Amino acid sequence: MDIEEIKRKKLLELQKKLAEQQQQEEALLEAELQKRALLRKILTPEARERLERIRLARPEFAEMVEVQLIQLAQLGRLPIPLKDKEFKALLEKLSAMTKKKRDIKIIRK
Repeated sequence: MDIEEIKRKKLLELQKKLAEQQQQEEALLEAELQKRALLRKILTPEARERLERIRLARPEFAEMVEVQLIQLAQLGRLPIPLKDKEFKALLEKLSAMTKKKRDIKIIRK
């Protein structure tokens, strides 16, 4: 094996890895676009605005809410489109659930 052959093999490996990485990024982008389309169908414009404001403040919570909304809509447990008032009530329930998980109580004796 000469140096040129080794270089060519390395180059092919790098190109293959780059192509795989691009495919993964495209798949993630496609999934994100599908999620956005579903949320557009599920939420009214006012509710989507509220979700975007939540995303700015608490991205992880917003992600969890989106997953919950999609699951509930697929199960037929949400009125579609979900109005802002109903969405707000759902957010309060989800927020209460997550707060219970985070509460730490210290009892001193």
